[in-house]
Amino acid sequence: MTQAFGCRYVLLSFMKLLGGLLYGLNHSVTGPRGFCCGVSRKDSAWLDSAGSSPVNLTYDVFDGKGTDSPLVFLHGLFGSKSNFHSIAKSLVQRTGRKVLTVDARNHGHSTHSPVLTYEAMTNDLLQLLGQLHIGKCILIGHSMGGKVAMSTALMQPSLVERLVVVDITPAQSTTRTNFHAYIQAMKQMKIASDIPRSTARRLAEDQLRNLIKERSVRQFLLTNFVEENGHYTWRVNLEAISKHLEDLMSFPNFDTTYEGPTLFLGGSNSAYISSEDYPEIQRLFPAADIQYIHDASHWIHADKPLDFISSIISFLQS
Repeated sequence: MTQAFGCRYVLLSFMKLLGGLLYGLNHSVTGPRGFCCGVSRKDSAWLDSAGSSPVNLTYDVFDGKGTDSPLVFLHGLFGSKSNFHSIAKSLVQRTGRKVLTVDARNHGHSTHSPVLTYEAMTNDLLQLLGQLHIGKCILIGHSMGGKVAMSTALMQPSLVERLVVVDITPAQSTTRTNFHAYIQAMKQMKIASDIPRSTARRLAEDQLRNLIKERSVRQFLLTNFVEENGHYTWRVNLEAISKHLEDLMSFPNFDTTYEGPTLFLGGSNSAYISSEDYPEIQRLFPAADIQYIHDASHWIHADKPLDFISSIISFLQS
């Protein structure tokens, strides 16, 4: 959810995380020491408000040695769990906590569904945390993931020990980014299947250039460009994103509040957290502290990773 997907975001987006496998989940794959990944299992007893069952979510886990509540990272629109891997590894080393990053439905390697609402994504996350036997966690969500984190805290406040919302608010965000143009450009792209991947990627960027002028945005979107069964395609579910774009730009109505410690962390060069949003933030999150990282865009964790990590650690220690 941004206009400035800085090139540094692309360079920083290969990272690994926390250890939910330790809770005995099926379909898991071990990796480097301290790192594992897995897929949640669907439980038909869980139904979201739209009647759509929670879907399987893929996740990566880095296992810290500490016993404090784990950190759970949630990415933004068109992102994936890898967006926070470098951040996660650093936080494991500096805090000793376990860290988990999750692919949202219709993103990364998680299951596709025609439904893409915050209610559905919240229930996906609640199912996953339940299967991993995580009774309390610190939720950290960027953009779309920040809205999922807020929704989860408001629906299940006892599950969320602390909340970090990165460069987004409960307010409408329709005017901030031209996602319709992104989706149109991605849908129009046609790439032959019998060419090398490097050539295919170059041709894909050339086609996106017609509607998306910012190279950094094209590079970010191309992190979803994959080859499957001999054909080049998009890893994200464009139909679901297009159908639910208005839902994603808004936020569900809540009469409840989350009283726990909350940090809204914005970029000083981003328009996503405005003073106009402060009253709604304070209504839903009375304990919220609103901070900005100097000279950071919407992609704070890519632009200023050290400042971002320091802000989280300070918040955990406060």
